[in-house]
Amino acid sequence: MDKPECTVAVAPYPGLAWASAPYPAVLTTADGRLDDLNQAAELLFSRDGTDLPQWLAQADPAGPAVSGQVGGCGYRAHPVRLGDDRVSWWLVKDTDNTDNTEDTDVRLVRDELRAERERAAFLSEASNALLSSLNLKRCMAVTAELTAGHLADAAVVIAPAVKRRFPVVTCVRDGRPEHAELLVNPDEVPGLSEALQGFPPVPSRWIDPRSAPDWLRPRGFDEAGSIVITPLPGQGVPAGALILVRRREHQGFSASEEIFARLFAARAGAAMSAARLFAEQTSITETLMRDLLPPLVHHVAGVEFAGGYRAARDHERIGGDFYDVHPATGEGEESLAVLGDVCGKGLEAAVLTGKVRNTLHALLPLADDHRRMLTLLNGALLNNRDTRFVTLVLASVVRDGAGVRLRVTSAGHPPPLVVRTNGQVEEVATMGTVIGVLPEIESVTAGLTLAPGESCLLFTDGITEARGGPLGETMFGEERLHRILSECAGMPAEAVAERVRMLAAEWAGRNAHDDMAVLVITAPRGQHLTAVGGHGRGRYTA
Repeated sequence: MDKPECTVAVAPYPGLAWASAPYPAVLTTADGRLDDLNQAAELLFSRDGTDLPQWLAQADPAGPAVSGQVGGCGYRAHPVRLGDDRVSWWLVKDTDNTDNTEDTDVRLVRDELRAERERAAFLSEASNALLSSLNLKRCMAVTAELTAGHLADAAVVIAPAVKRRFPVVTCVRDGRPEHAELLVNPDEVPGLSEALQGFPPVPSRWIDPRSAPDWLRPRGFDEAGSIVITPLPGQGVPAGALILVRRREHQGFSASEEIFARLFAARAGAAMSAARLFAEQTSITETLMRDLLPPLVHHVAGVEFAGGYRAARDHERIGGDFYDVHPATGEGEESLAVLGDVCGKGLEAAVLTGKVRNTLHALLPLADDHRRMLTLLNGALLNNRDTRFVTLVLASVVRDGAGVRLRVTSAGHPPPLVVRTNGQVEEVATMGTVIGVLPEIESVTAGLTLAPGESCLLFTDGITEARGGPLGETMFGEERLHRILSECAGMPAEAVAERVRMLAAEWAGRNAHDDMAVLVITAPRGQHLTAVGGHGRGRYTA
């Protein structure tokens, strides 16, 4: 296929690079006269141009490449037009237009070029396959499968040991990868221990395949004829080792194949290292998030508790709203329920939420004095470099005969709501100062009693301020919340929490909203305490 012509709008060269180029090149004028030639062309033509062949002198510089013979060998001349109407003709041996067989050097160059193209295509395919997953086992399996399919007859991928056992994936050509965890000694295989430590590989000729242990040969694989071991470099630390195995009847690995195996191993090692790092970060995130997620609450000391939470963004699990229930330490003592709202949303708010929850947990010995507890929390937040503040409600809860007695204190938070058995909804008369803003705070604690079947709802403003409805801009509002609560009279705590959270979420629909959190405290109907210390579920007889 003819190469397209190329126009160069620059000053004429010959320069040093042109003169010493490995391919013959001649410079002709617009009328076909020889103007100059490089060193390689001097071996073919004289400087006066008398022996310049007609097929070249009369060639159209605006046309495609032309072919002809020089000294019995076929050449193909490719024109490159210069900015001063001169043309440089680059001559490449044309094996289709020669009296001799294909030149050995040309054939080798073509073979090498074809091999490099195939390797480049394979590396591109391998990169896409390896980066398609951040699962370490999957990356190891893909590495073994690609190696066995393109570079060897079988492959073994070994990751660093975990508790003295090495994760291993083996694969034979046209087979499926097999996973295992082996208790093996890497020193049994020359170069394997070094590869696992990230040292350069030893040449394959140094490895005697007959001395390879049985675990190194995949199941059903015949005697190995040659073995290559190369490290899998990772992000700062080795990702493992890659072992290539060929059958005895096949040719051994060449130096270029070993080098190419290292190129592939570099990509595979990077993918495995990324997968391992992702797994470690996921594990760390899960561990840290475990203490930030809302707790599961049920019955505590004969009192029903239920919570519900929805983050501001659907793809997030944590945010600035929180609730906790700290069980009483002894029979007849108060449990402490907390619901709060940290300024902001997302991960930054969740971090401060964790600090607030931990501080409150540390202050539990002072839980009988709400004002002191809030004062100490306020001082802790004022000393924090974070400028965010928090509003919250403290509720000390204890079973009192058939009912439940509460002491409730609000700190800049919407007052809790109580739903009586007749459907009447009341606001708890408590109020207080936002925490983390002023050096001195004020608070008012209110006492109340819940009869069996009555509930107290603690909620964040994400419920009442959710915008939605038919027009999409109407707030959920306190009036609507009161009406919904009146319909929940006599319902269990879990049903009340789920109904409020569900209806608020439906009201907001797809609109943006703040974090939503609810905590319901209910005096159970017809239950008594059967567990030691008053903890547990059971029947109560008044």
